[in-house]
Amino acid sequence: MNQSESLMDIGKIVGTHGLRGDVKVHLTAGDPDPLMAVQQVNLNLPAGEQLKLGIVRQVVHKGQVLLRFKGYDSINQVEQMVGGRVLIAESELPDLDDGEYYWSQLNGLQVVDLEKGTIGHLKKIFTTAAHDTYVVQGPYGEILIPAVKEFILAIDLEEQIMQVALPQGLVPEES
Repeated sequence: MNQSESLMDIGKIVGTHGLRGDVKVHLTAGDPDPLMAVQQVNLNLPAGEQLKLGIVRQVVHKGQVLLRFKGYDSINQVEQMVGGRVLIAESELPDLDDGEYYWSQLNGLQVVDLEKGTIGHLKKIFTTAAHDTYVVQGPYGEILIPAVKEFILAIDLEEQIMQVALPQGLVPEES
């Protein structure tokens, strides 16, 4: 990986697991596939240190990913990593199908409804059993939009706009 290559923040180390140096990663978006497909990650530690580490173990466990890094085989060695951000080189990420996006591509998009116009910016995503849900913050407060074709009409990454057709009642009607 060269120095100018883009890194994508895909999660945060939220704790340790066991005594052999595993760390628990809470993913920014619910899909563990990107983290399961790579051989190394970059870490931005809470103290400001940046590390590039090879991975020797990746396991999905209770909605999180457990990682073990080369050269780190005890809980004492990884405790200072808790709170650190996990980043992956964009070139190492698996290709997505048409209509699929990584969270870093969507974060901050202006969200425009067909009827109401601009309703805010995409701030967060969370995964439910049925589908992902986008959290939009704007003049109507926080709006939760199911990430399904019925409501998400188009995503234009060049223009940084997501077009939506909100279901009735999701946003208060003007009086």
